[in-house]
Amino acid sequence: MAEQGKATMEKITSLAKRRGFVFQSSEIYGGQNGAWDYGPLGVELKNRIAQNWWKEMTQLHDEIVGIDAAILMHPRVWEASGHVENFTDPLVDCKKCKARFRADQITLENLSEKKCPECGGELTDTRKFNLMFKTNIGPIEGGDNVIYLRPETAQGIYVNYKNIIQSNRMKIPFGIAQIGKAFRNEIVTKNFIFRTCEFEQMEMQYFVKPGADVEWFHEWKKRRWAYYERLGVKMENLRWHQHGPDELAHYAKDAYDIEYLFPMGWKELEGIHNRGSYDLTQHTQFSSKDLQYIDQDDGNKRYIPFIIETSAGLTRTLLMLLCDAYDEEKVSDKGDAEDYRTVLRFHPNIAPITAAVLPLQKKDGLAELARDIRAELMDDFATDYDQGGAIGRRYRRQDEVGTPFCITVDYETKENGSVTIRFRDSMEQIRVPRADLAECIRREIKAYKLIV
Repeated sequence: MAEQGKATMEKITSLAKRRGFVFQSSEIYGGQNGAWDYGPLGVELKNRIAQNWWKEMTQLHDEIVGIDAAILMHPRVWEASGHVENFTDPLVDCKKCKARFRADQITLENLSEKKCPECGGELTDTRKFNLMFKTNIGPIEGGDNVIYLRPETAQGIYVNYKNIIQSNRMKIPFGIAQIGKAFRNEIVTKNFIFRTCEFEQMEMQYFVKPGADVEWFHEWKKRRWAYYERLGVKMENLRWHQHGPDELAHYAKDAYDIEYLFPMGWKELEGIHNRGSYDLTQHTQFSSKDLQYIDQDDGNKRYIPFIIETSAGLTRTLLMLLCDAYDEEKVSDKGDAEDYRTVLRFHPNIAPITAAVLPLQKKDGLAELARDIRAELMDDFATDYDQGGAIGRRYRRQDEVGTPFCITVDYETKENGSVTIRFRDSMEQIRVPRADLAECIRREIKAYKLIV
C-alpha cells in the first residue's frame, strides 16, 4: 500500500482520470502510446499555467515579445539546427521478448553483456534512432516532399529573429517567447505525461551582445528559480543540475536544468542554456541570409547575437504541479477509522476552478440565489456550481480538484446578504457581505501563501 499522504504516480494518474484532468488518448481503442487528452479541468489548468508563464515572460518585460510559429517548417531548418544529424537516441532491442530500450538508460553491465534487463535475452547492437517525426507534404511521398513535425519550438524563433527586429524595432538585449506543440518519436514513453511523443513547450530565447552572455545567463537562472517560488512550488523539491562536458548538447556553451523531485525521482523540469552564437550562425550559413545584428548604440557594429534560452515543458509543468499540490490530510478520527481528505493545494492563480458556489439546500430559493451569485463572479473568476449531496461532501469534491474558495449560500444570505467563504488549505470559514465577495477573493489571491 502507498504511504499515506505521499504523491505516487499511481495516485496522480488515478485522480487525473477520475476528476477529468487527463485521459489516455483513444482509450476506447486500447489507447495510443505516448499521447494524452486533457479533460475539462486539465485544459483549464494547462491554460492557467500557460497564461501565468506568458505574463511572466512578456507582459512584465518591455523587451520580450511573443510569436506563434508554424509547426511545419522548411526541411533545411532542421539540417541547419543539427537535428537531422544529431537529434538521436541510442536504441537496442531484445531478440527474445522484443522489448525496446534506450541504450543510455540500461545498466552498463547489461549493455556490455548484451543482456535484456527484462527477460535476460540477447540484445541487438546499439544503433542511432532519430527522434523527429517525418512526413510528406503534397501528394507524392519521399524526395523533396519530406517534411518534419518540429521537435522543438526554438527554431521558429530563430528564423523569425530578423523579422521581429524590423517589425518591432527591438534592440539588444531582447527576447522572443513562444508556447506551442512539439513532437518527438520517443523510444520509450513512460511515467504518465512526463515523457510523451506529443507535448507543449514554453520557450523564451533572449538575444544578447557577445561578451554579455555569461552575465545574462546567470540573471535568467535567478529569474526562473524565483518564478517557481512565486508559483507556490515547494522549493525543497527543486534543485539545480549543471550539464557536464559529456551532457552538453552540440549547441550549448553552458547549461543548467531545474530538476524536480517527481515520484519517480529527480527529473528535468526546465533548462536554461547559453547557446552562444551557434543557431544564428548555422542559419546564416544554410540560408545564405545575413543574420547579423546592427548595433546602432555601438557605432553600427555588426555581430551575431548570443542566445540565452529558457525552455520548459508545459505539460511536464502540469504534472509537476499536480504532484507538488497533492496532499492527503488527516481531518478527524471517526471511531476506529481515521478521516483523511485528498486536496490539491494549487496556487489560486493556476487552480482550474477559483471559486465554487454551493447552496446549502436546493429549496427555499437558495439554489436560485447561489446561481445569481455565481453569475456575478463568472466575469472575473473561473467558477463552479455544485448543489448535489451534503455540504461536507461537496467541500471534499472541491478540495480534490484544488478549488481554493468555496462560497456557501444559506438562509442567513437571504436575511442579510452575507455568504460564507471556506478556505481550502485551512478549512477556515468566514462570513462576508455579498457586495464585498469579489474584492475579498481578489485580496486573498494576492496575499496567498501556502499553509503547510
